[in-house]
Amino acid sequence: MNQVKENPFPYTSDNKRYYTWNHYLKTTFNQKVFKVALDAGFSCPHRRSDGKGGCTFCSEAGSGDFAGNRSMLLAKQFEEQKAMMLRKWPDGLAIAYFQAYTNTYAPLSTLKEIYEPFFNGTIDCLGVAIATRPDCLDDEIIEYLVEKNKQKPLYLEIGVQTIFDETSRLINRGHTTEVLEETLTRLKKTDIPLVLHIINSLPYESADMMIQTAKWVAKWHPFAIKIHMLHILKRTPMALQYQHSPFPILSKEEYIDIVVSQLEVLPEDIVIQRLTGDAPSEDLITPLWTLSKVAVLNDIDKAMVARNSWQGKYDETSKY
Repeated sequence: MNQVKENPFPYTSDNKRYYTWNHYLKTTFNQKVFKVALDAGFSCPHRRSDGKGGCTFCSEAGSGDFAGNRSMLLAKQFEEQKAMMLRKWPDGLAIAYFQAYTNTYAPLSTLKEIYEPFFNGTIDCLGVAIATRPDCLDDEIIEYLVEKNKQKPLYLEIGVQTIFDETSRLINRGHTTEVLEETLTRLKKTDIPLVLHIINSLPYESADMMIQTAKWVAKWHPFAIKIHMLHILKRTPMALQYQHSPFPILSKEEYIDIVVSQLEVLPEDIVIQRLTGDAPSEDLITPLWTLSKVAVLNDIDKAMVARNSWQGKYDETSKY
């Protein structure tokens, strides 16, 4: 039997074997930091005016199911949700998280109206996180975000999901990996911290394909990554697809094994913002095991110890 060695991972304060977002925030800002999820009323470039279309997995709320109410003014959304978080962490600092839909899908003049209060001090926040797509970031918008990042911490979250174009077509992603890489090439010339999102268990992808996507992320070496398990939600095109032609969905054990393998190939200094996602329980068709989020995270920790593994163990980015 192999003896489990002491945790060799350097970026940890709680014996985790990967670089957690919580560890980054605590060591960077020296106090509790939380996100306040907002819905600024955006849409997406390939959704119709009636809200239909878009990525087949995406919810009616544009993946912002736990964000604020879009019918409410942003300042009020932020203050109400921030007040709720402060009841739990009275001394915490807030990051305004523009989560729902594509948050750079608008003319620059509109973006300025939305974002300026969060950067000029009108609305009190530590920083701003903006979730978007690679096909909604032209040079003018990037230049604006570069300037905002000089005022306050700005985290630009970009949906990758997969690097395989055949999967992207199947899920109606609406852009190719070539477009993604072209955008990342421009963004990597800036100082904006990039957070890349990937999804495991997309239709008909193998474990090797999911690990290849993580290796691709490693090559780009973003500030952070979010790893999600696919959620099949009611009232989405994917729910209909799954109903009529079911495709394999990872079990919890399979997911954990793949996530550990993905962490092993990611450079040790990439922050891991998420290792599983959230879905409204009333809308989740499958996999139901994702509702036990703490159990999934605990089992990932156990699997890393059992494998005597850690983030970056098999990082090959030096070869690129």
